[in-house]
Amino acid sequence: MLTPAQRQSFTISITAFLASLLLLALVSILVLIVVRGGAYFWPSPIYEAEFYNPATASSKTVYAQMRVRTEESGSRVWQVSYSDASHPFGTKTLVEDHHLNDRALATEAAQIDLQDGTTVFARPNHLVTAGGTRPPLSDYEENKQQVMALTERIEEIRETYLSGIHEQLAELDIRDVEQDAPARLRLNAEFAKWQGQTRELEQQRNAYQLDVTFADGSHLQVPLADIERVNRVNQQSWWQKIQMVTSGIWTFLSESPKQANTSGGVFPALFGTVLMVFLMTIIVTPFGVLAAVYLSEYAPDNAFTAAIRVSVSNMAGVPSIVYGVFGLGFFVYTLGGNLDDLFFADRLPAPTMGTPGLFWAALTMAILTLPVVIVATEEGLRRVPDGLKAGSYALGATKAETVLYTILPIASPGIMTGVILAIARAAGEVAPLMLVGAVKFAPNLPLDGEFPYLHLDRQFMHLGVLIYDGAFHSQTDAKGASMMFAACLLLLVVVFVLNILAVLLRTRLRKRYLL
Repeated sequence: MLTPAQRQSFTISITAFLASLLLLALVSILVLIVVRGGAYFWPSPIYEAEFYNPATASSKTVYAQMRVRTEESGSRVWQVSYSDASHPFGTKTLVEDHHLNDRALATEAAQIDLQDGTTVFARPNHLVTAGGTRPPLSDYEENKQQVMALTERIEEIRETYLSGIHEQLAELDIRDVEQDAPARLRLNAEFAKWQGQTRELEQQRNAYQLDVTFADGSHLQVPLADIERVNRVNQQSWWQKIQMVTSGIWTFLSESPKQANTSGGVFPALFGTVLMVFLMTIIVTPFGVLAAVYLSEYAPDNAFTAAIRVSVSNMAGVPSIVYGVFGLGFFVYTLGGNLDDLFFADRLPAPTMGTPGLFWAALTMAILTLPVVIVATEEGLRRVPDGLKAGSYALGATKAETVLYTILPIASPGIMTGVILAIARAAGEVAPLMLVGAVKFAPNLPLDGEFPYLHLDRQFMHLGVLIYDGAFHSQTDAKGASMMFAACLLLLVVVFVLNILAVLLRTRLRKRYLL
């Protein structure tokens, strides 16, 4: 029979063990995400590898980046990303360990990242310019600047002249203006003039190329306009690699995904996640607080109020996909369809609000997180001392004035607790968002320079959906898998930063009203 002191000591030991186990699991998950995600930014060495291909019954020599993994049977398999004459812009394959004949570091080989997200592994030889001249590689930056200047001029012509002429021609088409009308002929002639200049500039730009050689001796000329960066990874120092990692992180945060979300950046998904959470917070906070104030301060203590509280608690346990189906059926099809009939009848049958979009996603997530805000706010309201309420009434304040100027300020830390929990859940949900607006790729951001600037009807990208989609397309792609881990790390950082901001606000409110 254990004494009370022994029972207390045993309980403390078990609690400490379980807490340590939980902390160890969390740290292990974070370390795994950081290591696997960091591999997306850290430059991998380039090898000259020779392996046997059973499909063609022949061997091939390539420049490649290689990662090894161990199968369940214990055998080693190499994930090889390489370029050759048959696959100049890169491909991937799995090579069993006994089929790998040889590999050695390729000192002169480079990783040539292209604008479309593909990669060429080859040995740079020399530059090629107009007239067939062959400048040395040392002139790469100078030639690249000339290519960038030509590209800027081409984009300026397209945005300043061709875009405006195209809009005017489209307006003439809407008005059914004849093809031989003077206005149309003038616009066509002007369009042809600027289009001709654009083609001349493109020809000048395409004359700048980089000549490279693959491991099998074959050559390829890559236009400088298509090259994003050239990295001789095996010749880089640690400082240069750190600079490459810094540049890769900036690219990851500022660019759009490429190659089916297996390369490039995640800026649209990051932007969409933060914007959706922000809109959801604006929607759910006032409704959650008003509901909690009614239940705590105004609702009578009867069976109906008890049923409401039970319903709110049960709503917190409903699977998130159910909210997604509800949002799709009620918000998108019913409410959105009726809005189209009332305000956008001229655009039908093409729906405007009757399709999944940012606003419906934010509204669905607000419904999903509403119980969390209500429960947390009620807890904060219950902690307000009755003496403060009585003092407010004694001074002649009405019920509404007491709630607004006495109860809510003191309960604000509890309200912020509910908001923090709502943000944490909304930022990580995936299933309902896939039904009400989040997509794996959206060409336009919901916020831009066109009126009305914030386009609530547009679909958007979300980090959770990007991770979900990429996980299925990167099972045999080591780089794509690393990108998904990097996106997971970014999502954790986003949730952490949003929570920190809310915690700081809660702390400030607590010091202001509770001290």
